[in-house]
Amino acid sequence: MTMTVAQLKRGQKGIIREFADDNLPIKLLELGCLPGNAIELVQIAPFNDPIYINVNGCHIAIRRETALLIELDIIDDTRAL
Repeated sequence: MTMTVAQLKRGQKGIIREFADDNLPIKLLELGCLPGNAIELVQIAPFNDPIYINVNGCHIAIRRETALLIELDIIDDTRAL
């Protein structure tokens, strides 16, 4: 299932698939926001902006408009053991 970071619910995780636009801030790429890395939604601030995410152990605050550009494959943690 594919969605963007902006569509995640608190605690939900995904693997970065690709970026909808090549104009993603370089700082995000430097912090590890790269295709193939896991990402988790930590919290959404009041008024739904910014969004706090966890990438490689770093908590990062990003704008909702930027979160809409990051496409994910959802990690399903509800699989039976």
